[in-house]
Amino acid sequence: MVAGALAFSLMSALVKLVGSRLPVMEVVLARALVTTALSYGALRRRGVDPRGVDRRGLVLRGLLGFGALTGFFTALVHLPLADATVIHYTSPVFTALFAVPLLGERMRRADIGPALLGLAGVAVVARPSALLGGAGLPVVGVAAGLAGAVFSGAAYTTVRRLTRTEDPLVIVFYFSWISVVGALVPALRNWVPPTAGEVAALVVIGLVTQAGQVLITWGLRAERAGRAASAGYLQIVFAAGWGALLFGQLPDAWTLAGAALVVVA
Repeated sequence: MVAGALAFSLMSALVKLVGSRLPVMEVVLARALVTTALSYGALRRRGVDPRGVDRRGLVLRGLLGFGALTGFFTALVHLPLADATVIHYTSPVFTALFAVPLLGERMRRADIGPALLGLAGVAVVARPSALLGGAGLPVVGVAAGLAGAVFSGAAYTTVRRLTRTEDPLVIVFYFSWISVVGALVPALRNWVPPTAGEVAALVVIGLVTQAGQVLITWGLRAERAGRAASAGYLQIVFAAGWGALLFGQLPDAWTLAGAALVVVA
């Protein structure tokens, strides 16, 4: 889960870069095409049937994942990187809530404190302007981010259930090809030819996303859904590093304090 968070933090930074010019659905499509090819190739090499066993569950996971991906990418384009990330990382709360009726998991009292501490650390790092009395964030970005977080929580819960019968690569494969189908028409309708640099960034987005998806699926197979998803909070810490490297944004006292809370959580 920690390695997956590192991969997704790089993905977020690159999406923020290319999303300043390319439409969101074009970025979603490019990412999905790369991960579909990688997943299918890996399945063929291992001799695993890509159709899976629980096909209805796999399709549901794919649809939920596509919704989560679209919402998060939209938030990244419309909001500052930190604000988009803090909204997205309310998803472990939704994961834990969905896991109660769908998986029969319990919210233990010992889980509540660290979860709240992690959320507090995320809020400190992101410093949402509304919390400090400043102007509110764009409604479209906030709504997309929250919708993405809800879809992500539901998707994580579905993955947790599917790992009982499905190979992790099959789960990732369904998510990828369903995202291709969902993004294809909107992307072609608003197509903007990418530059050579943007093509390279889109390929890297697909590669690191594939790595992150497989790692997170393995993590969800080994740990309870709510607790495993909470490890994703570390993406905030990694995002601070990418911000310094790619955007020249050195971590300040708020970032360091929030990162400390996240690590402790």
